[in-house]
Order: sequence, then structure tokens, then C-alpha cells
Amino acid sequence: MKRLHVMLKVNDLNESVTFYSRLFGAEPTSHKDDYAKWMLEDPRVNFSIAERPGKKGIEHLGIQAENEDELEDIRSNIDRASRDSSRDEGNTICCYAKSDKSWVADPQGVEWEAFYTYGESESYEKTEASCC
Repeated sequence: MKRLHVMLKVNDLNESVTFYSRLFGAEPTSHKDDYAKWMLEDPRVNFSIAERPGKKGIEHLGIQAENEDELEDIRSNIDRASRDSSRDEGNTICCYAKSDKSWVADPQGVEWEAFYTYGESESYEKTEASCC
């Protein structure tokens, strides 16, 4: 079963963790110095926040697959929706996770990520020192 993904950039991670923990009635399932994530079942969402440079608010939306077959189904939908604005990122490291990803922008320019996570990472994003 797929899961909706919401990623927000925030000004103050600790303040936001307190707020969202109270809002969701649950502590984060992952909490780093610059990142936190809740894997909620009701509603079924992967909700994450990060203290990152740039405009605050919605960073991107996405659909998380539970396996590679689901990811391929989502990629087929992406191709039907918009081949012109889609791109496969492949295996990568992001948000302290190892994932296989694809991206597409909707007609308004909102970025949507389709991904399957298959492991954890010690780093927030892929660097020359990290590998998939």
C-alpha cells in the first residue's frame, strides 16, 4: 500500500518537532539535528521536516512505494501524466535514507517524488564520501 509523502522546510526544527508531535499525537520515528520524520498510519503519510536553506514551507510532495513493483507502477503513472517534466534519479541518498527515486513537476511546478526506500544512511544527502 502506497503512502503519501510531505516534505517541509522549517525555520526551527525543535519548535516544529514539538508542534507536529503534539498535532500528530506521536513522536518522530526519525529525529536528527536537522531533520525529523513521522511514519503515520492514520492518516497514512510519511511527513518530514528539515532545517534547510531556501524558502520555507512545502519543499515537495510524493508517493512512497512499499516495494519495487509499486514504484514501477507509480513511474508508469508519471509517464502517462507528463513525460516532458519527469526524471529518474535512480538510487540515491536523501533524508538519511537510501532510495530509488523519480521526479515529476505538476502543471503549477510543484515537485512530486516517487520513491522506494531500501535502507538507512548516516548522511542527509548523497556526497562524494557516501555511496548507495
